[in-house]
Amino acid sequence: MNSSQLGTALLMKQYKELSRNPPDGIFVGLIDDSDLYKWRVILQGPSATIWEGGYFPTTLIFPKDFPNKPPVMHFTMKDFWHPNVYPDGKVCISILHEYKEDQMNTQEKLSEKWRPILSVEAVLVSVLSMLDAPNINSPANIDASVQYKDHYKEYKRRIRRLVRQSQEAL
Repeated sequence: MNSSQLGTALLMKQYKELSRNPPDGIFVGLIDDSDLYKWRVILQGPSATIWEGGYFPTTLIFPKDFPNKPPVMHFTMKDFWHPNVYPDGKVCISILHEYKEDQMNTQEKLSEKWRPILSVEAVLVSVLSMLDAPNINSPANIDASVQYKDHYKEYKRRIRRLVRQSQEAL
């Protein structure tokens, strides 16, 4: 078995496990049943947070050399607002960054980045916990980060509006 076949087998195993036994607040499916490398994931806002009650659709796209390279995750909801999510929806979190030194972000430790031993579940749980605990020191969306830090009441109102929009979209 070559490395590509091993990656596909590992991804299939993890997909089946997450489909049968998902962690709380995480629902997985394939975007297209013929492509194991493109997942649709719904993250349910964690209870007892401002995200509670929301259902946030994402995509998780795996590279062909998975697990050697990390997947790419995007929130697909229009105008998603979070300090660690770019305006186009792409998630910026250490566990989704390639395992290499980044001269532009020296505070990010290699131990926090993607490694082939990590599971897809670990990524999803990390992103779910990121919702209510953003890293405002390394923002992908500077405006959301400033609002979170300096105008939390406005930030909270905006997130509650996102939650309502997500409920209406169901």
